[in-house]
Formats: sequence, structure tokens, C-alpha cells
Amino acid sequence: MNAPVSPADTLRGALADLLDGLPPRQAAGAVDRLIANYRGRTPTDAPVLRNRADVVAYAAYRMPATFEAVRTALEAFAYTVPGWAPAGHLDLGGGTGAATWAVSATWDGERPVTVLDWAEPALALGREIAAANPALKTAEWRRSRVGAGLTVERVDLVTVSYVLGELTDADRAGVVDAAAAAGEAVVIVEPGTPDGYARVIEARDRLIRAGFRIAAPCPHSAACPIVPGEDWCHFSARVSRSSLHRQVKGGSLPYEDEKFSYVAAARFPVTPAASRIVRRPQIRKGQVLLDLCGPDESLHRTTVTKRHGALYRAARDTSWGAPWPGTDPAS
Repeated sequence: MNAPVSPADTLRGALADLLDGLPPRQAAGAVDRLIANYRGRTPTDAPVLRNRADVVAYAAYRMPATFEAVRTALEAFAYTVPGWAPAGHLDLGGGTGAATWAVSATWDGERPVTVLDWAEPALALGREIAAANPALKTAEWRRSRVGAGLTVERVDLVTVSYVLGELTDADRAGVVDAAAAAGEAVVIVEPGTPDGYARVIEARDRLIRAGFRIAAPCPHSAACPIVPGEDWCHFSARVSRSSLHRQVKGGSLPYEDEKFSYVAAARFPVTPAASRIVRRPQIRKGQVLLDLCGPDESLHRTTVTKRHGALYRAARDTSWGAPWPGTDPAS
């Protein structure tokens, strides 16, 4: 009996099919141009993805990374709300729908799904790709300006991924406020850069003021202990590299690591991780060094050694971004 195909594999297959017939040089050129545009400032009324060739190239290049980053953030959120699953999902600025695929990979079953975006070519392609995913067969893809003044219907889960950096300050605040007004839970994901982290922290503060509890990655809903300008909170998701990735970036590795920052929050009770591992664990002879964000609003390092037995084995197997028991074994 064949094993079921994962949403990640289904998505990769659907994207590979899209590239058939699109000359590799044209696809790579489109990606180069689009990346340059995304690194600049794009006004809300001028979407970067203008036509099908743009959207196909960029979706094939970026959707797998966006999917893995959002799925990682959603899994961290799901850890804090065991037994909960969204009855409906709204993806603001969702483009080709990577976050909808991530939601379907995190929680089984069908649910009403709506994707709002200002770029009609992106929505059309997202609708086409979604035909490969049974959980998305009834999803709605609607064109809408995503910015200040946006109002949407109430829904269990709102995602906003890789969107805020494209918006003006006023539109960014408007989108976060609209997500807070509509959602019982809100998950926001941005690139894992200092600027991306700053946008996430700004959104986190707005969600807290709107009455939300922070579920992940933070172990608390108090102020972030990171000093602005000195460091930033981000995590990493491993992504299988497509042939288009290798054409554009070069290199031979079959994977790359997508760095991202995120916040997940809810209006209902959540159980955050006792602590969160905020750097890659350092494994040394007989010990593991863990950099943790703790429930007391602190950043600190703890050392787990062989004498800690099962905890040491757990430390060797843990990873950057994972929850941690939170009790300092050296104390």
C-alpha cells in the first residue's frame, strides 16, 4: 500500500508542473528582477507580481520556502493549543496561497478558506495550484486591497505571511488591526532579518494591545527582552531546493535554510512553551549549550551535561526554535 503524499510533496509537484513550457532563462530572469523589487519599497497599489510569467517563476522559487516557514510557525502555535484546530482560515495578502497549504499540513480536514490579495495573477495561479490539494478545493480567492481600512469577517485563524514588508506604515498597522479584529488566532510571519523582526515586534505589540495572548515563539506576553539594534529574534526552516533555486542561486546543495521571524497569538487560553531555544544548540563533548528565552522575560544560556541524564539526551536531539522544559538543570 502506497504511503500518502504529504502536502509539501504535492506542492512541489504542482510547482514543477507549472514550470513546464517556461524557458529556464526567462524563469531565472524573472526571479532575479522580482527579488530586486521585493528588496525595495513597493507601494500597496502596485503589486510586484504583474503577470503569469512573473507569478509562475516567483511561486516556483518562493512558495516552498514560505510554506516551510509558515508551517514551522503554525506547528509552534499548535503545540501551545493541543486539541484546537481552526474551523476557518483567512489568509491576508496570501498571493498564491503558501500559508493555506501550511495550514492544511498542520491541521487535517477541510475548512472554509479565503485568500485576499491585490494581485489577480497571483490569485489565479493560487487557485490553479490549489486544485492539487483536496483540503483547498473549496477555497475562495478574492481580489482586495490589503491595507488601511480593510475589514473582513470573523474567522478562527488569520495568517499574514511575508506581506508587511511590502506595505506603508499606515497600511501595515491597518492590516494587523484588521487581522486582530477578525481572528480568534493570528499568525504573522516575516523574513528573518532585523527589519522583518522589527515588523513582527510592532505587530506583536498591536496584538497584545488588542487583547491577545502570545502563544509562540515567546514564553510570555511581556516586552521582548532583546535590545533593539543589538540583536533580533529569528528561526530557520529547511527547504528542499528546486532546479530553479539552483539555476538562480548556483551551488549544489539539495536544500537551503529559510530564516524567518514570527508571532502567533490568540484571544483564547494558550499554554506557551516554558522556554524557547533562540539559537542553534552548541553540542560539545559531554555538554550542550542552549540559548533560551525564558518566562521571566530573560535571555540566558544554560548548559546541559551528561550528568543530567535524560535531559542531556533531549538537549542533544533538540533544535533551534524548539520549546524547552525551562528549568535550568544547573540550578
